[in-house]
Amino acid sequence: MSTRTDITMWGLTFAVTLVSAQVLAEPLSVQEREAITRLGSVQGRAASEINPLLDQVSKAGERGLPTDSLLNKLKEGLAKGVEPTRIDPVLRQMTSRLDSAREVLEEAKARGMAEGNRQRALETLAEAFARGATKDEVRELSRLSQDDRHKATQEELAAGAKSLAVMKEGRIPSKEGTALVGEGIRQGYRSSELLDLGREVKRRGSDFEEGRASLQQLREQVSRGEKGDRLFREDRGGSGGGDRGDRGDREKRDDSGRDRPDRQDRSGGDRSDRIDRPEKADRVERSDRIDRPDRVERPERSDRSGHGRD
Repeated sequence: MSTRTDITMWGLTFAVTLVSAQVLAEPLSVQEREAITRLGSVQGRAASEINPLLDQVSKAGERGLPTDSLLNKLKEGLAKGVEPTRIDPVLRQMTSRLDSAREVLEEAKARGMAEGNRQRALETLAEAFARGATKDEVRELSRLSQDDRHKATQEELAAGAKSLAVMKEGRIPSKEGTALVGEGIRQGYRSSELLDLGREVKRRGSDFEEGRASLQQLREQVSRGEKGDRLFREDRGGSGGGDRGDRGDREKRDDSGRDRPDRQDRSGGDRSDRIDRPEKADRVERSDRIDRPDRVERPERSDRSGHGRD
């Protein structure tokens, strides 16, 4: 009797898991496939070249991964006349990051972390990986964020990981950056506040590196619950924003376009996966980009010149 009951319970559990997976899955619709096939046809691509890419996106959706960023990356490549063989590795890299993001977030959930917006958490964490965060760093952030006063969500963990990645771009050591972000999560920083923290620390990276500001003092401010501009007041005498003598230089850098707020493309993907002009490759891994073929010439867009990455 007990064995029969166990089998029945196992069957019910399997059924619920299967239904949940089907709900989370986002396979491509017939209309989406047809639209992308037509887009490829306009560029002279046969359906046989496009179908493997569509299948790759569809399989990612069937595993419960968000497909919007993958689908839009495929559209972007085709619209720019990029060969399907060059789009394929970019889609695979993006899918791999989404898989890694899901793995780490599931671990956090198993330790009791609230889920929040699952799709946004997956996409944000995948972007964090693209910008240099590692799974071990995110696991450490998850450990540091555990606090009875504030129950962090997976979405906040993902934002914290992206904040850390941005800090590392400003040459902030991983250990100090992780401790600072972990403290922010413990203090109940919202996702947007964590991202702002990363941008501001990166912007002042040289101040921290050259001793005009202290990450330890900044962390102490965060531990006291301070947020926003209170962390980086210019008159704090080195406790977060550097001295006044550097203010003019920073304001000049403001005019040159540094450190604009994070901008994702319409796919929600990270900027390192953008299909862009070759001259912008100085801060992008070549394996993550799809360059426009040399035969395709398009005029420069002055509205994108000078924009920072974060």
